[in-house]
Amino acid sequence: MIWLFLILLTIAATFIYIGNVKKRRLKRIKSLIAKWGKPKENEYFDFNAIEQYFKNTPNKNGAYYIISEQTKDDLNLNEIFKYIDRTTSKPGQQYLYYKIRAIQSRKDLYKFDKLIKLFEIQDDTDSQINNKEKNSGLTLNCQIELSKLNSSSSYALEKLIHEPAIPKPYYHKYLLPLSMLSALIVIAGFFSPAYFLLLLPVFITNALLHYKTKSYIRYYLNAVSQLNTALKVSKKLISYKKIKEHFPDLSFIEKIDEIRLKTSFISFEKQMDNELTAFFWFLLELIKIQFNIEGLIFYSFIDDIIKKRASIDRMFCFTGEIDSAISVASLKYKNNNICVPEFSGAKAISIKNMIHPLIKDCIPNDIELKNKSLLLTGSNMSGKTTFIRAVAINSILSQTLNLAFAGKFTIPYYKIFSSIGIEDDLLSDTSYYLKEVLTIKEFIDNANTDHPNLFVLDEIFKGTNTIERISAGKSILSYLNNENNIVLVATHDIELTQLLDDEGFDLYYFAEKIEYNKLIFDYKLKRGKLKAGNALKILELYDYPPEIIKDAMELKNRLSNR
Repeated sequence: MIWLFLILLTIAATFIYIGNVKKRRLKRIKSLIAKWGKPKENEYFDFNAIEQYFKNTPNKNGAYYIISEQTKDDLNLNEIFKYIDRTTSKPGQQYLYYKIRAIQSRKDLYKFDKLIKLFEIQDDTDSQINNKEKNSGLTLNCQIELSKLNSSSSYALEKLIHEPAIPKPYYHKYLLPLSMLSALIVIAGFFSPAYFLLLLPVFITNALLHYKTKSYIRYYLNAVSQLNTALKVSKKLISYKKIKEHFPDLSFIEKIDEIRLKTSFISFEKQMDNELTAFFWFLLELIKIQFNIEGLIFYSFIDDIIKKRASIDRMFCFTGEIDSAISVASLKYKNNNICVPEFSGAKAISIKNMIHPLIKDCIPNDIELKNKSLLLTGSNMSGKTTFIRAVAINSILSQTLNLAFAGKFTIPYYKIFSSIGIEDDLLSDTSYYLKEVLTIKEFIDNANTDHPNLFVLDEIFKGTNTIERISAGKSILSYLNNENNIVLVATHDIELTQLLDDEGFDLYYFAEKIEYNKLIFDYKLKRGKLKAGNALKILELYDYPPEIIKDAMELKNRLSNR
């Protein structure tokens, strides 16, 4: 009777467990469907962790070029990343960040685009909640697997790829002899129980070494636990035919699988979540101490990590690339502001209905440049800097994710350099002007290379006097604007429009107007020269004293008639 009760109890517990698993899976599916096509909400972005893979990859895997820290800050790329990031896993998030900073070749871009297309959902996802066939689709299944790598501990997986292995302590060479001594004592104890008394001093010695080793294991514990999870996730992902066909070389999984037992053993403590497992852990801990099992396996594991680093890196990129592709598919879903860019071999830009992705209700703009660069004028707040930023941002997204926030976006496959948000660096005692000099010197060093470049500048040399600013600005912009490069420069200096009109620059401007005593910006790009400024009218609008307005107007007229 008791046995029958236990059997029924076991069956009931099994059904309850399976039911809970199904409920959790359905809840996760509903959550993923609800989030599809939407930015992440209420999520903290730990950029110190997110940037680690990018910062620690030494040669950026042979990238075509690297987005510099200056350009990252100029274009607010971290904020752009927050908007485009729809990844499910932390390694995926790290890889997506790496991807928009380390620009690869066009061949790699098109290969990535093919992966994106595997995950694009064309129909209404709201109807998928009750559609079992859709719920078992490739995109959702991959997201469910990748979500197993979504804890903050998953950032630590990158440690195993880049951080130096900890050196083995001097005492590790004693672990095997002491382990063998314990085994001999146990064997001898079966012949004479008195030998078992010798286990105590050996146990105490081994315990000291065991808990010293624990401090080393803790350093790796999160990373090793995530390595074990990432291996399981990778195995599940390659079970999908379309994924396997896209990645022809998956040998890294077999190589990492060779150390799976060691990773499972080391990460066992991380998996304890109830009293029963804790009881078994206590018994196992006693055995591990007596025979130095944990220390022997761990120091052997360190050797394995060094040998398997390339394979771990490839697995990191494998899961990261899949997650990034799903993120882009989500970003593109029902987004009418996104187009597929085109790349031309000419010095030309053709843009229709381009917007800045972070500006709500952004006014779209067009521009055509053929064998020309752009000189853009206009007052503060009129949209100059936002426009040149938008061109640069969409250029980066075109070359990394094969998308642009525009109706049409045709550009060369160029390298991008910027000088927009430069500030004084008090810590290194570097002035604004000197920082700008050093930044633009990098432009000059790259101006005559055999690849096209996009140089984006805002208010060149605004930290110096007018005559020298205009003189140096004109000379540098003319030098940068050779047959291979496109220059986008925004400025208040109307004098530059006269100096550069015949130097291969097309002139455009943004303008505001005053109607009914209100300042109105239309944020529309206009071709030609800015005919008149509204600076003095704006002072008058905001109730500056009449004598200031009169004096300024008289001086303006005198200077204009020189």
